[in-house]
Amino acid sequence: MKKFILPFTFVLAVLMYSCNEETLEPTTAQIKDASVGITTVNDLFGISNGMYNHMSKTEYYGRDYILYGEVRSDNCFSNGASGRITTPASMDMLPTDAHTNDTWGRIYKVIGVANLIISKEGTTLSGDQDVMNQVIGEAYAIRALAHFDLLTLYGQQHVTGGNNVGIPYIKEFKGTDLFPVRNTVAEVKGFIYDDLTKALTLMDDALNDDAKQRISTYAVDAIRARVGIYFGDWAIARDASLAVINSGQYKIIEAGKIDKADAYAASFATDSPENSIFELAFSNTDNNNINGIQNIYRGAAYGDVRVLANLRTIFDAGDVRNSPAMIGMQAGAGTSTWLTNIGKYPWANSGDYSSEVIVFRYEEVILNYAEALWRINNADPVALTTLNSIPANRMALAYGAINEDNILKERRRELCFEGFRFNDLARTGKDMPIVDAINQRYDDKGPILYGSYRYAFPIPKNERNANQNCAQNVGYLD
Repeated sequence: MKKFILPFTFVLAVLMYSCNEETLEPTTAQIKDASVGITTVNDLFGISNGMYNHMSKTEYYGRDYILYGEVRSDNCFSNGASGRITTPASMDMLPTDAHTNDTWGRIYKVIGVANLIISKEGTTLSGDQDVMNQVIGEAYAIRALAHFDLLTLYGQQHVTGGNNVGIPYIKEFKGTDLFPVRNTVAEVKGFIYDDLTKALTLMDDALNDDAKQRISTYAVDAIRARVGIYFGDWAIARDASLAVINSGQYKIIEAGKIDKADAYAASFATDSPENSIFELAFSNTDNNNINGIQNIYRGAAYGDVRVLANLRTIFDAGDVRNSPAMIGMQAGAGTSTWLTNIGKYPWANSGDYSSEVIVFRYEEVILNYAEALWRINNADPVALTTLNSIPANRMALAYGAINEDNILKERRRELCFEGFRFNDLARTGKDMPIVDAINQRYDDKGPILYGSYRYAFPIPKNERNANQNCAQNVGYLD
């Protein structure tokens, strides 16, 4: 089929509002008229399913975006068993790299569907208007999250000489500016907060999805808390975290319900556990199959992303997060064995790829709250108490003091394999730690120091070809 080369690929590539990703590419006329067929709230709800579907794909939260935060850190590495995730792991990418191109394109598809939904705000559709507002609010929140995730990958906020250049923040489905420049980091941050505020004005707690497979009002606050922590907006992070905590809807996976190690591991193999705020749904028939996150962390077929031994050294004796149910040796291809993430994103059975991907869980919010309290007032006793509520439920020792090192340590222990480590190191101005000179493949160009151009992905060559206004990142040549 003839393909259109569109001048602004991430605005015009997105019109697949059904859940079937194999929808034929639209014509230019279909692009312009894509919203005409939306006449009911049910239509809008169906389109929103496509938005969530794009989020769940391999290039985004279905695998790669999470892995980028692990393999570019002291948690994990890529052994290249199937040739996957090797260039992000080496922090040695080119503008032609498939990862930089595919993730950029996928996230902007999410944004495109969100903008299509948002374009219906203020119109009259047949059906429940409260549900309509809820869906539009979800789209605002997802638009904010998607731009935030793009910024953490492609923004220049941690690059010396990058001049705080961000990414294009796209707010219109059928925008007239087909060749946008990149917004500044400050502008992107402001737009993110604006979208999250707008989401909450439209949404209603009573319409939150009990299955946690759609953005809820509490998920909006969880997004705001994550963004606030990243940017050092401590009061925002504190207040947003507290809103989630005060909802009473979520709990830390507790010690004592059943065996502690089993309870912790079971929470990652259970749909909608009590600590899940928002998760992406998969089933036996609708999943990423061998290209999902389960298969990249383990197994003999792929199993490219394995655990650096240094990670195990930070756990106390008896910590359930270091139990054999969570981290252990596993066979790879041939006779190889690797230290492996066993417990997070598990196979329900070998070769079963239906386990959910939790995007926001309550323990992250607790850690965000503890850090925000401490950053605002180092002497606040609630900060230490809040931090210790996590190890208290993991058979780990309590911290005697709260400081940045202990905050980052507990985040590394609790959130390992979930994609947080790189951003935690970057946002606190840290160099990338070298804990395994053999498996961390940075040594081709020397250590990765904070401020290196390699703290950001290159802008994809395809995007630059289509839009020269989208400037390339420092250190990369097209």
